[in-house]
Amino acid sequence: MKRSITPTNHETVMDDGDFIVSKTDLKGRITYANRVFMRMAQYKESELLGVQHNIIRHPDMPRGVFRLLWNTIESGKECFAYVKNMSKNGDFYWVYANVTVDYDQNHNPIGYFSVRRKPSREGIEAVIPVYQEMMRIEQQAGARDAPDASVSWLVQLLQGKGTTYEEFIHTLGH
Repeated sequence: MKRSITPTNHETVMDDGDFIVSKTDLKGRITYANRVFMRMAQYKESELLGVQHNIIRHPDMPRGVFRLLWNTIESGKECFAYVKNMSKNGDFYWVYANVTVDYDQNHNPIGYFSVRRKPSREGIEAVIPVYQEMMRIEQQAGARDAPDASVSWLVQLLQGKGTTYEEFIHTLGH
């Protein structure tokens, strides 16, 4: 079922002590959402469980960022990212996300565990122009090639600065 939410220009800011926590299965379907997640996203638990985590994806977020995230976590590594999410009413909120693999007792991956907290305003201001350029590149590349095109641009940009995405995100503060 395709959502038809119109984004607003209203930002909801996380409280300093808040942590958004969620778990998904290996396909990205939500299996757990804490109360802060439900409050920020404005969904009831019954509306989130079993649904793809991208239910909160904001259209301003480049697909390339999620390509990087999935490539990182599917390789067994943790990923950090600044993410702009969209609430059920169209409002947006920024998070500093940490996503890790969730393993069973035999160390087999069973899903993903994500903890998000309030990002620094400086970090948000630093990623906005990067994400805007990635979005521009994705629109030019077309749907099929969009994520790869924007990731390629980002990797080249960061290599030119002598850094990686992970190092870049860590320097932004949180």
